[in-house]
Amino acid sequence: MSETAAPEGAKPKKSRLMLLIALLLPVLGAGGFYVTWSGLILAPHDGPDAPSVQVAPLADIAFVSVDPVVVALGPAADSRHLRMTAQLEVSSPHAAEVTLLLPRILDVLNSYLRAIPVTEIEDPAALTRIRAQLLRRIQIVTGEGRVRDLLVTEFILN
Repeated sequence: MSETAAPEGAKPKKSRLMLLIALLLPVLGAGGFYVTWSGLILAPHDGPDAPSVQVAPLADIAFVSVDPVVVALGPAADSRHLRMTAQLEVSSPHAAEVTLLLPRILDVLNSYLRAIPVTEIEDPAALTRIRAQLLRRIQIVTGEGRVRDLLVTEFILN
């Protein structure tokens, strides 16, 4: 009888190769992580040849404070009063003109806030709609191009 024996070197070679791969892959992965994390590669270049980031200058704006508005909500409301404070973003050349028109702006704010239903005021998502409506009314009072935005800084129901 003849025994067919496999070469003894083939089996240990395969297991050594798997052991080498099992040890080498984590080391390469950890090395790749470190090189990327430390910024050696794929990091922003801050040298003299780095492209400079161009920042656009701010528009010529000013902010005009609007006096606080307090509106009584009526007996059907859970809250008794609404207190709103705002700032108007205006073009700098028109800041004096908008300041001159503040009594009319306050009248528009009071009139609109008293006219909308209490349930709409108490809705948490209503502030965006109310702000847009107020901005449009303020732009009508002041004239087109003077008021750019209405920034509500305080909107309190108490």
